[in-house]
Amino acid sequence: MASTQEKTTPKNLVINNDSNSNATTTSIPTRSSISTTLISAVDSFPDPPPSKGIPVMMRAQTCHPLDPLTAAEISVAVATVRAAGATPEVRDSMRFVEVVLVEPDKQVVALADAYFFPPFQPSLLPRTKGGPVIPTKLPTRKARLVVYNKRSNETSIWIVELREVHAATRGGHHRGKVISSEVVPNVQPPMDAVEYAECEAVVKEFPQFREAMKRRGIEDMDLVMVDAWCTGYHSEADAPSRRLAKPLIFCRTESDCPMENGYARPVEGIHVLVDMQNMVVLEFEDRKLVPLPPTDPLRNYTSGETRGGVDRSDVKPLQIIQPEGPSFRVNGHFIQWQKWNFRIGFTPREGLVIYSVAYIDGSHGRRQLAHRLSFVEMVVPYGDPNEPHYRKNAFDAGEDGLGKNAHSLKKVKGCDCLGYIKYFDAHFTNFTGGVETIENCVCLHEEDHGILWKHQDWRTGLAEVRRSRRLTVSFICTVANYEYGFFWHFYQDGKIEAEVKLTGILSLGALQPGETRKYGTTIAPGLYAPVHQHFFVARMDMAVDCKPGEAFNQVVEVDVKVEEPGKNNVHNNAFYAEEKLLKSELEAMRDCNPSAARHWIVRNTRTVNRTGQLTGYKLVPGSNCLPLAGSEAKFLRRAAFLKHNLWVTPYKSDEMHPGGEFPNQNPRVGEGLATWVKQNRSLEEADIVLWYVFGMTHIPRLEDWPVMPVEHLGFMLMPHGFFNCSPAVDVPPSASDLDDKENGTPTKPVQNGLIAKL
Repeated sequence: MASTQEKTTPKNLVINNDSNSNATTTSIPTRSSISTTLISAVDSFPDPPPSKGIPVMMRAQTCHPLDPLTAAEISVAVATVRAAGATPEVRDSMRFVEVVLVEPDKQVVALADAYFFPPFQPSLLPRTKGGPVIPTKLPTRKARLVVYNKRSNETSIWIVELREVHAATRGGHHRGKVISSEVVPNVQPPMDAVEYAECEAVVKEFPQFREAMKRRGIEDMDLVMVDAWCTGYHSEADAPSRRLAKPLIFCRTESDCPMENGYARPVEGIHVLVDMQNMVVLEFEDRKLVPLPPTDPLRNYTSGETRGGVDRSDVKPLQIIQPEGPSFRVNGHFIQWQKWNFRIGFTPREGLVIYSVAYIDGSHGRRQLAHRLSFVEMVVPYGDPNEPHYRKNAFDAGEDGLGKNAHSLKKVKGCDCLGYIKYFDAHFTNFTGGVETIENCVCLHEEDHGILWKHQDWRTGLAEVRRSRRLTVSFICTVANYEYGFFWHFYQDGKIEAEVKLTGILSLGALQPGETRKYGTTIAPGLYAPVHQHFFVARMDMAVDCKPGEAFNQVVEVDVKVEEPGKNNVHNNAFYAEEKLLKSELEAMRDCNPSAARHWIVRNTRTVNRTGQLTGYKLVPGSNCLPLAGSEAKFLRRAAFLKHNLWVTPYKSDEMHPGGEFPNQNPRVGEGLATWVKQNRSLEEADIVLWYVFGMTHIPRLEDWPVMPVEHLGFMLMPHGFFNCSPAVDVPPSASDLDDKENGTPTKPVQNGLIAKL
């Protein structure tokens, strides 16, 4: 029988610090078994027999439960599903839209962090009588696959258990097990890059299209660009019974200029409808002959050619150097920096995911802030009612995939990020089931961020200043003409900033000679940029001061109010902050209000600081807007979540996508966030998920052409009553700190915003 010491202390710990390795191998006692009172979701699995001549990596202990799927795991998942096809025809027609990790229960993550992966944190789990009992293995990892059948036009979801993953996959050999498969009726999955390329080729070969381009003076099809936009849903003709695209057409001026901006010459008046299942043109009409915009000297954006001039020569070199290396530490996908620690993940749809965000706060130890942070959707509706622009309302995550469209930062190393950089690769399946790797996809680095704090005493002349350092995790993707950079910044004073940078190239329309357009800006002869909006949805699975399994959070809205004139405001200068507890989902459908300095606080209902206040983190909005569209706008059927800036729900594992999992050609109103909240579940003490919707209204300027300078959007998560002093400086704990109520005084749930002791 193992002793308590043997049960709690892992032996023979081996950590692989190779920057190219995701593996952290831990060997623990094998005779221990799990107690159901500790964690019921974890079972002990027998060791599978070794494969002759092929090295086997046991998934139970080499990958953290939240690590993204490796290339080998993706190969096994695809091979397992393909092998399960009923006939050769079914197997051949399988197209793999997405393969992602099935993220385990939060208790499994806590178990992994407590005993299986350094730094070991046994305090994450509750103790049982006689001490904790440690299981020998974590549950086997699982993959979730979205598969499109090109022959039957069906979409299915498969769950595969990855029992063994071979370091070298041979001839389709696999050791996965299909757990479940389900056909999802009446949906269309996201489009794939392979389909885009095939669509462009089909349109270019269509005889009537060639004739239409010839009427516009274009016979060289190498100059033509066909962007296969999803149709959205505007009428029954767009129903998902067919897989459709309505391409936008553009035309370059020179075939030997790879950096030419082809979007400078939109082709107006051509209507094309493509059947993406069978790759045939269903409808074609040359409705209106609009001359191509004239050749624009600003069309090139290569170095030295932007705006027809030369690069600026009056900027001296600026070097970012860290001679002693970075302050962060990386072990696989686990990041430690200053007092912060978290894990990095990546999905084809969302791109970057931040897991298990915690802050090490002196005598209070590890304090959890959030279980999962990511950008889950974005929508770009255009405000021009003319063809084809009224159909331009792309769901860039749900219809295309932010992660699948991410850049490899290897090509422009040292430009997207500066300083000492740690890169992470991302692995995806392509449409036919092969594995593709985006090298250097995620960038991790430190940035100097100016002054953190400064004060000068005017009496003594003495001054003190501390500079701000922040840790930045980011990735950048291109969706057609636009670039989007997604950033999570971690600060020394406990703040987390979410930022989106928008740049790239405008999506344009052509004008008749002498014509102007009310719904856009003329930026060059025969060329205008329609007005449009960009909306982003951040999903934040919060866990402020909560251990795994605890649901002790609530959300409070704070407005600044002006005191009524009278005896309490004789000088007419009084104002105060008023708090309102958001008790249910329908009550928590909220909008920004800058005139009231409105913000929201996620509070722990059972934990107070030394002044007796509930500990919390507040969401501080940045600049924001709401949709500039009528209530009956077609795109709002699919994007009802845009109608409010804030939504709050209790955690539910299958509530991930605010517009539903398959927004492409989706005719249904009854899906997604706006439908979930109709349950009006209680939020007074819950496992809180924040959905923050933020955006900008883009009225293009002349200066946005030919390339669009970066626009910044975002918001802050800031400590509110969380720390006893600024975490930018380490201060020895005082007696009051050590005797602080947040160290374990049992309390009852909050009543009307106040805490009641037992």
